[in-house]
Amino acid sequence: MATLTKAQQTKARELINLVLEAGKHVSKIGDEDLWMSYDREADVFYVSLGQRQKATDSIMLDDIGVLLRYRGKKLIGITVLDASKR
Repeated sequence: MATLTKAQQTKARELINLVLEAGKHVSKIGDEDLWMSYDREADVFYVSLGQRQKATDSIMLDDIGVLLRYRGKKLIGITVLDASKR
């Protein structure tokens, strides 16, 4: 088994706490699968709700930098621009 330095242990605990906090919120979304991806270079956070699929329509919420993606009337994804600044 690997041994972590004190700095690595601290970083791991911080990450675990962030994941646990995110889990509390994700559990409220519903019973569909949830896929998340973050593009660090573009600073864009993608969330797909349910099975990954192509959107047929999109709505841009310019005031908050969020793109809602729909297939018919069903919300299937959310894209957050400048995610690290939110």
